[in-house]
Amino acid sequence: MMRGPEKSAMAVRRQNGLIYFEEEQHEKKKHAILRVPIVRGVFAFAGSLKLGYKYLMRSAEIFCEEDASDVKADGVEETGNTEPKSAFGKATMTAIMVIATVLGVALALGLFFWLPTFIYQLLADHVLSERLAESRLARSVFEGLFKILVLVLYMALVSFMKDIRRTFMYHGAEHKTIFCYENGLPLTVENVRAQRRFHPRCGTSFLILMLLVSIVIGLFVPVQFWGLTGVLNTLVRAAVKILLIPVMMGVGYELLKLAGRYDNLFTRIISAPGMWLQRITVREPDDDMIECAIMAFVAVMPEEDKSVASTEENAE
Repeated sequence: MMRGPEKSAMAVRRQNGLIYFEEEQHEKKKHAILRVPIVRGVFAFAGSLKLGYKYLMRSAEIFCEEDASDVKADGVEETGNTEPKSAFGKATMTAIMVIATVLGVALALGLFFWLPTFIYQLLADHVLSERLAESRLARSVFEGLFKILVLVLYMALVSFMKDIRRTFMYHGAEHKTIFCYENGLPLTVENVRAQRRFHPRCGTSFLILMLLVSIVIGLFVPVQFWGLTGVLNTLVRAAVKILLIPVMMGVGYELLKLAGRYDNLFTRIISAPGMWLQRITVREPDDDMIECAIMAFVAVMPEEDKSVASTEENAE
């Protein structure tokens, strides 16, 4: 899946070897608030999540659909209706996706917001000195590093799943294709294959940046609320951290844009954790995956760039 300034596109390799392709036009007019620093990051993150989820579910439907339709003459690309064959099947799939999403969000909130606070509170009550127990710095650093540890372990564990590993390989194909374009090379399988797979503007880097930003934000969150103690204080603190998620998103987004725009000591430092984590979430793709990435990327390129690419291809 690729997203450009005017449209997004998806190319899926089906079980019969053909590529199914879809594209979607975006609204050209953007509200003024979408250009406000920090605020724009919240909307960008929410939009990316929505689009990514939509295309991920759509690709699963297409891959599982056995019948090809409207195959083009060259036998490479296909388009058409790939909706489930029965209303019952579609309703069941939708229900499963909704339940899985709700459970996933609940699990994420528990692991990344309640559990770190709960564990530190246990340590504060039974192990740590009173000074450390009341230290905002110690608590915030512990909670932030705990979240990063949970994220790394989760990514490492799911990477052993065959389907997730293939998803990470497609992730690598996307990165390599973008690098090929940014380096001004014709978008061929050979040129894309030779590119690096780790990119500073990756969503994985964004997640790490959000967690690092949460450490700084945690310094401003009180250790205790209104004299509350125990489980109730833990729940309130976790709830406050959840309410601060938009701030983490906004700051993390601005740092990510900064890292993608400049190459200096500061941007290399803030990019380093995300680039390291990409060793798990971004895998080397095969040529079939690269072909899908190129097809999707060409669709979202600006028209003038498409003309240049077409001229270079013909010259070859």
